[in-house]
Amino acid sequence: MTDALARLSEFGVSVWLDDLSRELLAGGELRKLIDERHVVGVTSNPTIFASALAKGDRYEDQVRGLAARDADVETTVFEITTDDVRSACDVFLPVYEATNHVDGRVSIEVDPRLARDTEKTIEAARLLWRTVDRPNVMIKIPATAEGLPAITTAISDGISVNVTLIFSLERYRAVMNAFVTGLEQAREKGIDISTIASVASFFVSRVDSEVDKRLDAIGTDEAKELRGKAGIANARLAYQAYEEILAGERWKTLVGAGARVQRPLWASTGVKDPAYPDTMYVTELIAPDTVNTMPGKTLDAVADHGEIKGESIRGRYDEARQVLDRLERLGISYDEVTELLEREGVDKFEKSWAELLQTVTDELDRAKAHAEGAEQ
Repeated sequence: MTDALARLSEFGVSVWLDDLSRELLAGGELRKLIDERHVVGVTSNPTIFASALAKGDRYEDQVRGLAARDADVETTVFEITTDDVRSACDVFLPVYEATNHVDGRVSIEVDPRLARDTEKTIEAARLLWRTVDRPNVMIKIPATAEGLPAITTAISDGISVNVTLIFSLERYRAVMNAFVTGLEQAREKGIDISTIASVASFFVSRVDSEVDKRLDAIGTDEAKELRGKAGIANARLAYQAYEEILAGERWKTLVGAGARVQRPLWASTGVKDPAYPDTMYVTELIAPDTVNTMPGKTLDAVADHGEIKGESIRGRYDEARQVLDRLERLGISYDEVTELLEREGVDKFEKSWAELLQTVTDELDRAKAHAEGAEQ
């Protein structure tokens, strides 16, 4: 049998897991995924942490300790999440060293309620960077208009950044510009820019979910034929934009100073429509220097039956452009869809953060009640 995940790695795709929990860490599952599934990085977000806390009991002792100190919910969330990320960074340290600091990366997100506040995002990114205190951590900053200057400042401080919630090509170009500007500023400050890493998380399946809904409402044969094509076409054109940046003089100057590329990362790669192959956001997005961050279910599907035939992005830019052009002719506005998805993305992460806070509040209340019961 062919090892599909190994083949994926051979074609220049880094396999990252879109999941993190103390269960994965303490139970040895994460090490197993590194050894057996070629996983070389992890991403986390508020939804993942909320789920981990709701399901696992490995947080109980820490929550009780924090409750005994009268820690508030915000402090408790910060300590729990940064502890998990620090532990994951330690697990991935051998990968980080073996890949010349390219992979072995673990991402933690700034509070999504700050997505529209540049200064507070910068403060939060600096605090997370100092607190986790590991060379292989990445701080996730959303690609909102307000997030762009925060990305530049963080990079200029020498902070490695995972830019998240990118949906449109225009915003992606702005993200790459923010990264390049940040590197230029870091270099001016005398920072060794070879130590700064970044990925740009371009979301895929959510684009299809929204576009397909609109195609279904149109209902023509052409509309049906275009279902499930927008997300991949959009991502392929993002890779074309990435290649254009690499060919520019600004980038060549930075490479001469030791700069590392900001790799495109394919996010939201779990298939949401059961009519589609469950590996399509992996097999259709293969190109050098990319990352595919997969939910566990998608990782398992690729390992089980993924067909990795080779590169599937370069050389298909015209085909991708035609898909987006045909959608526009049908009356589906690209700008409208991507703007909506960004708003919804921020809202979803804010909602998940609220759920995380509530979960932790409930755990703290339980811990305090347990302590009071023990005293009586």
